[in-house]
Amino acid sequence: MRVRPANIPRPGPGQESVWDYPRPPRVEAVARTIRVEFAEEVVAESGRALRVVETASPPVYYIPPDDVRRDLLVPEVHETFCEWKGIARYWSLRVDGRTAKGAAWSYPDPDPEFASIRDHIAFHPGRVDACTVGDDRVIPQPGEYYGGWITPELVGPFKGEPGSEGW
Repeated sequence: MRVRPANIPRPGPGQESVWDYPRPPRVEAVARTIRVEFAEEVVAESGRALRVVETASPPVYYIPPDDVRRDLLVPEVHETFCEWKGIARYWSLRVDGRTAKGAAWSYPDPDPEFASIRDHIAFHPGRVDACTVGDDRVIPQPGEYYGGWITPELVGPFKGEPGSEGW
C-alpha cells in the first residue's frame, strides 16, 4: 500500500484524492455518461464506460467500442507498453479535414487483470475539443504523455505537473 506524502491535502466531502488510488491500478465501472467531441462531432458517448484509477494520476476513461465512432479513427503504427495493462495501440481522429494525432488508444490484448478494458477506447482529453463526465467538463492531465481526465471532485497534485517527474 502506498503511503500518502505528508504535504498532500486530504479530500473534503464529495472529493476524492488521486493519492488514495491504488498501485497497481484498479478498473471501476462509471455511473455517469462519458462524452468526447472533436470537430463539432460526437466521437464517443457512453453510459457503460470503465475508468482506470492509479496513484497520483487522474482516471483514464475507457469506452466500449460500440459507443465510439470508429469510422473517425485512423490506426497509427505507434505502440506503448504499460507494466500493468500491456501493449497499447493508438489512433488519430480525422473529421472534416482536421486530424488529432494520437488522440485515442486501446489494449487489444491486455494482461488478464485488465481483461475488462479489452478493445475499449480511451481518449486523450488534451487532443480533442471536449470531454465530459456527466455534466462536468474535463481538464486534461498535465504533461503531453498522460491521458487522465481531471473533474471537479478530484484533489491532486497530479502526476505530470512540474516537479512530478520522479513520482
